[in-house]
Amino acid sequence: MNSFQIIRKFKKQLAALFLVVFGVACTEPVHADPPLPPTPPPAKHIKLGLLLDTSGSMNGLINQAQSQLWKIVNELATAKCEGVKPELEIALYEYGNDGLPASEGYIRMVTPLTDDLDQISSDLFALTTNGGSEFCGHVIQTATNQLDWGVGTADLKMLFIAGNEPFNQGNVNPDDACKKANTKGITINTIFCGDFNEGLRTGWKNGADIATGYYMSISHNSKTVYIESPYDDKIDELNTSLNDTYVPYGTLGHSKKAMQMTEDANSAVYGKQNKVSRIVSKSSYVYKNTKWDLVDANKEKDFDMSKVKKEQLPKEMQSMTTEERKAHVEKKTAQRTKINKEIKDLNVKRLKFVTEKKKEMGEKAENSLDLAMINAIHEQAKAKNFTFEKE
Repeated sequence: MNSFQIIRKFKKQLAALFLVVFGVACTEPVHADPPLPPTPPPAKHIKLGLLLDTSGSMNGLINQAQSQLWKIVNELATAKCEGVKPELEIALYEYGNDGLPASEGYIRMVTPLTDDLDQISSDLFALTTNGGSEFCGHVIQTATNQLDWGVGTADLKMLFIAGNEPFNQGNVNPDDACKKANTKGITINTIFCGDFNEGLRTGWKNGADIATGYYMSISHNSKTVYIESPYDDKIDELNTSLNDTYVPYGTLGHSKKAMQMTEDANSAVYGKQNKVSRIVSKSSYVYKNTKWDLVDANKEKDFDMSKVKKEQLPKEMQSMTTEERKAHVEKKTAQRTKINKEIKDLNVKRLKFVTEKKKEMGEKAENSLDLAMINAIHEQAKAKNFTFEKE
């Protein structure tokens, strides 16, 4: 062995010794692991409870809620907080209906907090009016206690109560109910269906003041006015293609798919322009159906398509292999993405057209349910660092 080989062997032995003693090799530079990408902040929530008086005189209010739901949803779909789009959940209560149990204060939870917007729409269209003993304090207390509001303080939590009788009826003190809600971070917004001053006199503003909310009055018997645009027909046509991208699965698949079609028809009861508002909502991120649609479900991290039972798939997918099923869903996903973009692009033009037409007509803003809610949401969201940005 020559001197060069001896030196080389010595270096190897020395390097091995350093590795044993210090856990590092002296001949190799130490490289730090690349930094992990920053964890995005968790999505905040917008939790909204709608408490509607369904006594005999409230048909106009129910009609407004049915016809303006999608306009409100479309506004909420533009919300962001610290660059992240929030999760939207809506709950629905009815109160003041003599068809409800007197022992429970003539109150019914129609829908708990949910992101299933078709269910909210379906339940709104199922409401009927009857009689009436309207206990505002009782329904506020019930919604505060029953709904899952969570413990976080960063979420936007709101109750909107609408009615036309004195605010302080019933055995539950509305002041106490509003204070209790506010301790849970819930803002109470009161909407009196009638004259503004009458609502002041009968306690509606006091309830909102206690729970740091807003008091508003609306003309509940006014009908929503829609302006036709040259883009409505095309958006309506795209809806047919959009519905075809929904792939029902599981025990809920077929019934929920049928509900989707029914709610399309329900929205059209108030005219094509209202249906277009619903279609725009369907093209947004807040309209998601992970529990029955394979395209939405496949976007979830913990979803495994191979675990879906064959008999719970559409007939055309039952004979497919797992890979073929994945390819089929990916194709539908791509189609939906393309259709949603077309709808959004057309809606930008539609909104511009409608805005300009309103200016030409000199139309004044109506004091309607949707505008009352949207204005309150915008103002209260600022305190939680929410912004509303049109795409």
